[in-house]
Amino acid sequence: MEIIETLTAAFQQTSWLERFSVLCGIIQVLLSKNNKVSNYFFGIMGILSGMYVLFGAKLYAEIALNMYYLIMSIYGWWYWVNNRTAAQQPITSCSRKEWRVVAGISLVGFVFLYLVLEHVTDSDVPAWDAWVSSTAWAGMWLLAKRKIENWILLNISNAFAVPLLIHKDLYLFAALTTFLFIVAIFGFIKWRKLMTIQNLKTA
Repeated sequence: MEIIETLTAAFQQTSWLERFSVLCGIIQVLLSKNNKVSNYFFGIMGILSGMYVLFGAKLYAEIALNMYYLIMSIYGWWYWVNNRTAAQQPITSCSRKEWRVVAGISLVGFVFLYLVLEHVTDSDVPAWDAWVSSTAWAGMWLLAKRKIENWILLNISNAFAVPLLIHKDLYLFAALTTFLFIVAIFGFIKWRKLMTIQNLKTA
């Protein structure tokens, strides 16, 4: 009962902007799981509203991550709608070259963000924040490319993000991230089935 009361009190203390951002995030990931291009519209709305909330919590790498999300969401929206090749083969697996890009984004992103957070900002969790953001950067790049492995990278980020958000008393965002973690598992399963159907049609 005490835990429920604590969570209820935490929810009541959240701003309407945080609630709106979380709602958009839920809609976005459900649409993404079902391979719907409209997921990017709600993603963009959630990103813009969430950045202000994260600033108040001094999660600066998360803000940088959201700026990257915004750019990749706009790019992904354009890529899904206008790229004919993507329309013919909407979901694929990573090549070795793309895995190297993923590793580069994760490692270079981590080092860069950590150095900035450690020496430029007043962040008290520079390594933690940097790792969550850099792995999510890689996952978003894969999502924009419609690679099934995006769910793996995003869940690596989510697994570290949940305790970070709890540490920062952002319980609603932590609950959303837990939800995203679960949905990402089903998203991977759904995309794998879609890939199988695509391959059968192509064959």
